[in-house]
Amino acid sequence: MSDSEAETFTYNGGSVAPGEAANIRYGVSETYLGDPVRIPVTIVNGERPGPTVFLSAAIHGDELNGIEVVREVANEWDHTELRGTVVCLPVLNVPGFLAQQRYLPIYDRDLNRAFPGSANSTSSKRIAHRIFRNFIEPCDYGLDFHTSTRGRTNMLHVRADTGDDRVDRLARAFGSNVIISSEGPDGALRKEATERGVPTITIEMGKAHEFQRDFIDRALDGVKSVFSEFGLRTTSAVKWPGWRTVVDGSSDKTWLRADSGGIVEMHFSRGSFVREGETICTITNPFETTANEVTAPFTGLLVGILQNPLVFPGNPICHLVELDAGTRRVIEREQRP
Repeated sequence: MSDSEAETFTYNGGSVAPGEAANIRYGVSETYLGDPVRIPVTIVNGERPGPTVFLSAAIHGDELNGIEVVREVANEWDHTELRGTVVCLPVLNVPGFLAQQRYLPIYDRDLNRAFPGSANSTSSKRIAHRIFRNFIEPCDYGLDFHTSTRGRTNMLHVRADTGDDRVDRLARAFGSNVIISSEGPDGALRKEATERGVPTITIEMGKAHEFQRDFIDRALDGVKSVFSEFGLRTTSAVKWPGWRTVVDGSSDKTWLRADSGGIVEMHFSRGSFVREGETICTITNPFETTANEVTAPFTGLLVGILQNPLVFPGNPICHLVELDAGTRRVIEREQRP
C-alpha cells in the first residue's frame, strides 16, 4: 500500500475504488440444479491509504455470533474516516448456513480444512480457492469469527500463532483475556492465510445456533481495538482487557473427558476460575445413587464447557487452561466480595 494514496481493491470480476463501497454476491460453486452458490461480500474502501483487513464468519454454517459482528461492521459503522479497506465476509459456508449445519452438506466436508483450496480438486477446496484467492490473499490482516460446536459453549478468547510477531500483535490488539497459542490445523483459514503473508487470528465466542448479544458487543469492541492498533480508525483506542493470559503449550491446557457414561451436572459456568482439586462436575446415571466426580488437575480457567449433559465415556466435558500466578492473583482479587 502506498503511503501517499489509497489503492483500488480488485477481485476476479470487479473492483472497488477508494472512497467507495460495494455489496457483492460472489459465486463460489453450483447446486445440483446448476444454480450458482454465492457468498455475500461487502467491501468498504476508504479514501485514505491504510491496511486491508478481512473479517470472516460462518465458515461453519451453524456458528452465528460472528455473522452479526461482521454485518454490523459492514453496514452500521461509520466508515467516513476509514483509512484502508475492510473486506466483510459474513457467511463463508452458505450451503451449511442454509442447512443450519456445521459442515458443507456435500459429503459433509469441513470448509475450515480446505484452505487455501484448489481450482481442480474437491468441491470444498474449489469453494475455498475462490474465497482465498479473491478476498483473503489481497489482505494484510484477518479476523475469523467462530463459536463452539453444537452442545458446547466457549468464553470469548483468541486462538493465534503467537510465535509469529505479526500474529501476536494482532491477537493482543483484539483485547481478549485469553489467547491460546497454536499454529492451527492444516487447511484452517487462519493457518493457511498466515503462512501466505496474511496474519490471521481466530476469535471463539459462545455457542452455535444463537445470537448472543453480550459476545457480539465484546467482539465489536475487539474489532475497534484492532482497527485502532493498525490505523484504520483514529477515533477509538486500543483495548486493554484488565488481565491477559497467553496459553502456550499442551501442558498449559487440557480437555477433561468423561470416564463413564451418564448425565453431567456442571458445578461451574463458562469462564469460571477453578482451583486444583475442585469438583468441576459430577456424572450419574438413572440407576446409580453415587456420582463420579471430575476434578480440576490444576488451577485454571474454564474456557469451554459442554451444554448437552449426556455423555459417553471419552466425550469432552470442559476445556481447562492453566493460569500464571500473577493472573490468578488478579482474578482472585476481582472475585472477592
